[in-house]
Amino acid sequence: MGRRRKGDRVHGWICLDKPLDLTSTDAVGRVRRLFNAQKAGHSGTLDPLATGVLPIALGEATKTVPFLMESDKAYRFTLAWGRTTASFDREGATTASSDVRPTVAEVEAVLPRFVGEIMQVPPIYSAIKVDGERAYDLAREGVEFELKSRPVTIHSARVAGAPDADHVTLEIECGKGTYVRAICRDIAEMLGACAHVSELRRTRVGRFTEADSVGLENLGDLVHRGAASEALLPVETALDDIPALAVTGEDAFRLKQGRPIVLVPRQVEALRPRFLPRIVGGQDASRTVLATFEGRVQALCDLRAGRLNPTRVFHLDLEP
Repeated sequence: MGRRRKGDRVHGWICLDKPLDLTSTDAVGRVRRLFNAQKAGHSGTLDPLATGVLPIALGEATKTVPFLMESDKAYRFTLAWGRTTASFDREGATTASSDVRPTVAEVEAVLPRFVGEIMQVPPIYSAIKVDGERAYDLAREGVEFELKSRPVTIHSARVAGAPDADHVTLEIECGKGTYVRAICRDIAEMLGACAHVSELRRTRVGRFTEADSVGLENLGDLVHRGAASEALLPVETALDDIPALAVTGEDAFRLKQGRPIVLVPRQVEALRPRFLPRIVGGQDASRTVLATFEGRVQALCDLRAGRLNPTRVFHLDLEP
């Protein structure tokens, strides 16, 4: 018999409002300890200097993390004019300075260039790997290197406010892999100014929003009052755009054993219009189906030739 995992079998998502100056890894550790959960993970790293929505998966929800990694995100961030830093955030060393203070109208005039599929060069202080090393590690060591531009998608960008002449706040909705600090860099360059990101907040990841989020202090209070379930979102929360199919008890049993099931033609025809193009972990996942039984998720499956082939099986039943 295998070794029993330490901790409790807790399954679901926590939409954490990550505080300032906390790494995503540390945030996961704190939530895991609060719930005494056996397993935990997160979707989409937030820098210590960023706050906001950090979805944390517990237990079987960790199997859905790759799907949430592909989701769109939304950010609200403030550009501080006058100083460019090596990391394009407020903690980086100053690399250039300028008295240029672009107006809101000037910023609004260039924003359309950032909407749609654009080519973006990531900042050198990023987690991208270069010859097996993290770019930010190489940058800190003073190693010279270049990162190639890559396509990213920005769905919308707008000016949300300008508290004073030295700052402008923007809001964007974007696809995976978009770097806010690179947007700051490129806007400043277009306007002949110097700037860095002074504040950054993520407001949405997929269907996880600020309205769903809970701070660490409030989460701790819920756990200590025995009301932790109030903050725990279902495992399938990250799969809201995956077509679901109710299966029989017999078919659910087969799927949990890792065996495929055969669908009738009308089931296949009902699913086809609901499929969306998607790549998960570098693989085509456009024909993914969520099998359920009596309202409980059973397995993520791939539909091929009229058969549902289980790719991720969920074990949500509590141990006796």
